[in-house]
Amino acid sequence: MISVIGGVYREHCMSPNWEEIYGSGGRAATALARMGAEVELHAYVDETVAAVIGQRALIEGFRLSPVSTPESAAFSYTHGLSAPRVHRPFADLPAIELKAQKIVRFGMVEGDAKIEADYAVYDPQNAITPQLYSANGSSAKHLAIILNRSEAQALLPNCRGTTEQLALELANAEAAEIVIIKQGPLGALVYYEGQFSSVPAYSTSRVHKIGSGDNFVAHFAHAWLEAGLSPHDAADMASRATAYYCEHRGFPSRRRLKEYQPAPLMVSEDYRHGKRPKVYLAGPFFSLAQLWLVEEARNILLSMGLQVFSPYHDVGHGTAAEVVQKDIDAIYECELMFAIGDGLDAGTLYEIGYARALNKKVIMYAENESEEDKKMMEGSHCILCNDFVTAIYSTVWQAIAL
Repeated sequence: MISVIGGVYREHCMSPNWEEIYGSGGRAATALARMGAEVELHAYVDETVAAVIGQRALIEGFRLSPVSTPESAAFSYTHGLSAPRVHRPFADLPAIELKAQKIVRFGMVEGDAKIEADYAVYDPQNAITPQLYSANGSSAKHLAIILNRSEAQALLPNCRGTTEQLALELANAEAAEIVIIKQGPLGALVYYEGQFSSVPAYSTSRVHKIGSGDNFVAHFAHAWLEAGLSPHDAADMASRATAYYCEHRGFPSRRRLKEYQPAPLMVSEDYRHGKRPKVYLAGPFFSLAQLWLVEEARNILLSMGLQVFSPYHDVGHGTAAEVVQKDIDAIYECELMFAIGDGLDAGTLYEIGYARALNKKVIMYAENESEEDKKMMEGSHCILCNDFVTAIYSTVWQAIAL
């Protein structure tokens, strides 16, 4: 039996349209049950959420141990990479307390979980104010901590060293047997018994980002606690299962995961040694909607560590004599292009053609254009994406290989 303690929340995403009741706890319990594990989910739920997650528990085959709350929290996203708007009606509810052999514990927005376990897997689920596993008195004989680098840095604000140093200090601070720090396209660093190893991230044709971290934790827990894999192999299994989730927006069974063989992301030595390619951000910027999308794409690409040249931000409006040569020079200087194609803006199409003539990689994001209108871009080997998050990740994956 694996006990899962985590949030069960309403989730809404505008693009692509997504309306579900999952949360970290509900998603992890579902993922574990699909793999054939015996699971019990402990979560704060209101009457409506309890009815939905209760039905899912019956369908998927896990047990639900609900803790009643007047209203459950809700997360709303503009897209899968946007910061969610969190509706948090109740905070600081009495902590869920549990003693069990195997526990998966997530950080929650509305309460806490104090646990005592033989084996525990912990994800703080908070990049702003994450909580150490032991901060509330939780204990485990064997503890695995899974988090991303920003969460690790927030937990250890005085540690400014490498990812390996962060993992080692966190292991020492929490007496953790395993620390896994996720590093985006670089995969994940695994610390275990004084040794470090890395597992890759995997390429997918689409990226459904919401809940991907929950899926990683659940599949690591299954591989480590149930299948008996080593921490390294369990982390690699979790990375492949996460790729499946991102590509299919769903949970694999054991058979489907065994059959699923995604390609690992290729990371160049230049990128590993600190080179960050520059992306030319092509797109119209003549209306509020266009400006919002250019700003959103630029900010996300920058947050993912890439350099960005944006004609709007770096040149601005002007006459042809004032702006064209500056933009063309930037296409030469940039290693690849992210192009916003909806609207078939003449300037953007020209920039795409110029970049391809220079053999620059072009990722074109267009949701609403016909196959006929995209024919030239497809025929010139642009990477076409009709989903914003997938287009962003495709750009990053092309960049890290340069």
